[in-house]
Amino acid sequence: MFRTFETVLAGRPLVIETGKMAQLSNGHCLVRYGDTVVMVNVTASRSPREGIDFFPLSVDYEEKLYSVGKIPGGYIKREGKPSEKAILTSRVIDRPIRPLFPQDLRNDVSVVATVLSVEQDNPPEVAAMIGTSIAISISDIPWNGPIGGVWLGLVDGEYVINPTVSQREKSEMLVTVAGTAEKLVMIEAGANEVEEKVMMEGLKYAHITIKEICEFVNSIVREIGKPKFEYEKHEVNTELYDAVKEFAIDKIKYALDTDDKNVRDERMAAVTEEIYAELEERFPEIRLELPEVVYKLQKYIVRRWILDEGKRVDGRTLDQIRPLSAEVGILPRTHGSGLFSRGQTQVLTVATLAPLSEIQKLDGIDEEVAKRYMHHYNFPSYSVGETRPSRGPGRREIGHGALAERSLVPVLPSEEEFPYAIRLVSEVLSSNGSTSQGSVCGSTLALMDAGVPIKTAVAGISCGLVTEGDRYVTMVDIQGLEDFFGEMDFKVAGTKKGITSIQVDIKNDGLSYEIIEEALIKTRDARYYILDEVLLKTLEKPRESLSQYAPKVTLMKIDPDKIREVIGQGGKVIQKIVSDTGAKIDIEDDGTIHIFAADQKSGDDARAAIEAIVKEPEVGEIYNGVVKTITAFGAFVEILPGKDGLVHISKLSKQRVEKVEDVTKVGEEMLVKVMDIDAKTGKISLSHKDAIEAEQ
Repeated sequence: MFRTFETVLAGRPLVIETGKMAQLSNGHCLVRYGDTVVMVNVTASRSPREGIDFFPLSVDYEEKLYSVGKIPGGYIKREGKPSEKAILTSRVIDRPIRPLFPQDLRNDVSVVATVLSVEQDNPPEVAAMIGTSIAISISDIPWNGPIGGVWLGLVDGEYVINPTVSQREKSEMLVTVAGTAEKLVMIEAGANEVEEKVMMEGLKYAHITIKEICEFVNSIVREIGKPKFEYEKHEVNTELYDAVKEFAIDKIKYALDTDDKNVRDERMAAVTEEIYAELEERFPEIRLELPEVVYKLQKYIVRRWILDEGKRVDGRTLDQIRPLSAEVGILPRTHGSGLFSRGQTQVLTVATLAPLSEIQKLDGIDEEVAKRYMHHYNFPSYSVGETRPSRGPGRREIGHGALAERSLVPVLPSEEEFPYAIRLVSEVLSSNGSTSQGSVCGSTLALMDAGVPIKTAVAGISCGLVTEGDRYVTMVDIQGLEDFFGEMDFKVAGTKKGITSIQVDIKNDGLSYEIIEEALIKTRDARYYILDEVLLKTLEKPRESLSQYAPKVTLMKIDPDKIREVIGQGGKVIQKIVSDTGAKIDIEDDGTIHIFAADQKSGDDARAAIEAIVKEPEVGEIYNGVVKTITAFGAFVEILPGKDGLVHISKLSKQRVEKVEDVTKVGEEMLVKVMDIDAKTGKISLSHKDAIEAEQ
C-alpha cells in the first residue's frame, strides 16, 4: 500500500514514500529532500552463508548522472565503476549501520541507495543515509536501529545543519554525523583547523537533529514496520572454547605479550599447533572451528588486560605512543619524499608536482569538476606479511587516501601562491595499526621536502576504546590487536591550531559525549607530541627551493584581448614559442598564463617571448628592430613581434640619404627610437638617427 510520511529537516521538506516501487525487496523507500530524490532498497538472503565468521553486509551508493542532467563522458556513455565520491559515501553509510546488526547474523544483507535527482543545496548523501535507516527499520531484517544522519557546518561562528552550497563554501568545517537517539555512531569530518571544544559542541548540536530524525523513523516503523525474521544464530563451540582456554590460556598470554608483531605471530602459530595436537582427537572438527575460538580467546585476554590491569599488549601505558622516527629526501629523483614510522607501522609518502593542466577532471553529480590536489594510498599485502596479488585499490585504500587528503587540504597554499598540481602517494611498507594517520605524518614531510609552502605541519593519531557495562578505557596509538579486539578507532588529524579531519569507526552501539570528548583531548595531546618531537625536528619548515627535477613555473598576466596574438593563427605563434624554449604554456580566459619548464632559463625565455608579443611600444623607447620592407620614402622596421613602424628616409642618418637602399636592406638589424604613436591609427614613427644619438 502506497504511503507517504513528511517532516522538516533543516528548514526543508523531507518526504518518505513507500509501497509504490521495488516491491520485492525486504525494505524500500523513496526519499525526497527538496528536489533531491534517492531510492533505497535493502534485501537479505533467506539463509545464512556457510563457512564464514563475519556478517556479510554490502552497501552501494549509486550515482546516476541523469540525476543532474548529464550524459557520462567517455566512449561507453554509461555509468561504470563507482566514483571515489560514491565509494566514500558507501563507506560513510556502512559504518554507522554495521554495528547495529546482530553480531552473529550470517545472512547476506545488501543496501543499494540510488540517486535519482539532485538539488545541490540538499545533499543526496544525507538523504541516502536517512533512507537506509528507514528501509532497514521497516524491513523484516533484524537491526538495532534506527539512526539519523546530518551534515554539520560552521558558518560565521554559527552551527548549520545540512548547509547549502553557498554556506559550504564559507563553512569552517563539514562533518557527517550519524547516531541513534542515545549515542553517536559515526563521525567523518573535514575542518579548517577547528578547536576540539568547537568540534565537540557542534557534535552535540547535530545530535539534537539526529534524535528528531530517529523519532521520525520510529513513527514510520510503528505504522508500517514488518516483524523481524528469526535467524540462525551463530555460536562458538563452547565445549571446545572451554577446553582450549583450560589448556592454552597461559600459552596464548605469553604469545601475545610482545611488542613485535612477527614474534607474536610466530608464537601464536606454535601455540595453535600445540592445541591441534592436544585436542584434535577429542574434537574432530577442530580444524574448522579453532580459528574462531582462538580469536575469541585472544580478544578476551587483551580486553581483560586493558580493563583490569591497564596493561597493553606491547607493555605501553594507556597514553604512551610507540617509538617514532622520520626521514625526508630519501628518494633522489622524486620531487619530495617522507618516511614516517610509528612502532611497526611505516609509511613512505612521495610528492609529485606538475603543471595545472594535470589536475584531475571529475565527472560526478556534484558541482566539483576538477581537483588540484590528489592523495593516493596503497596497502600491499607484504605490509602485513601476507601473500596476495595486487588488484588495484579497494574501498579501504580509497577511503584512507581521501582521509589523508582531507587532513592536508587546509594547510595547502592557494593556486595563486603555488600554481602546481600536487599528487601525493602513500605506500604502506609495514602495518600494525593506523596507517592512515601514518600517511598524514609522512605526507606533511613529503610536502615540506618538495618545497610546497604549506601553512603549517599536520599530524594524525588514533584513539581506541574497550568497554564493559558502564566501564570504559581509552588508549592512544592503537596497534592492530587493539583495533581488532577493541570497539573504536577514533582517528584525528590536525595542526597545533586545531582539527583538520576526523574519522571514527566503532564496533559497539555508539559513543557517549564523555568518550568522544576524552578521545579528542587525548588525540590532541598526542598530535602535539608528534609535531614537536618528530615532524618539526626532522624538517622545521618547507624547503626554500624546489627539487631540481621539479618543473619550474612562471606566472604572468596579460590583457585578455592579447590572447589571440599570443596563440596566433592556428596556434602557430604559441607552438613556435613552445618549440623554441621547450616550455609548456597554459593560458586561461582571464589572461593568466602558467609557464612550466624543466629549468628556469627555458621558462624565462618563454616569458620574454610572450612579453614581446603583448608589450605595447611607448614613445621614447629604443628597440633593436629588423628591417622588413623598404620603400622610396623609408624603411619599415619590426620592433616587436607583429608591430612595426616607419623610419622616414630623413631619419635614417645625420647625413642626407639619396636612396634608402644606400644605408640598409631587408633583414638587417636597426637600432630605432619611437618618436610618435598616432592616437587614432596606431601608426608608429621611428628614428634611427635619434636612437644613435641617444646611445652615444
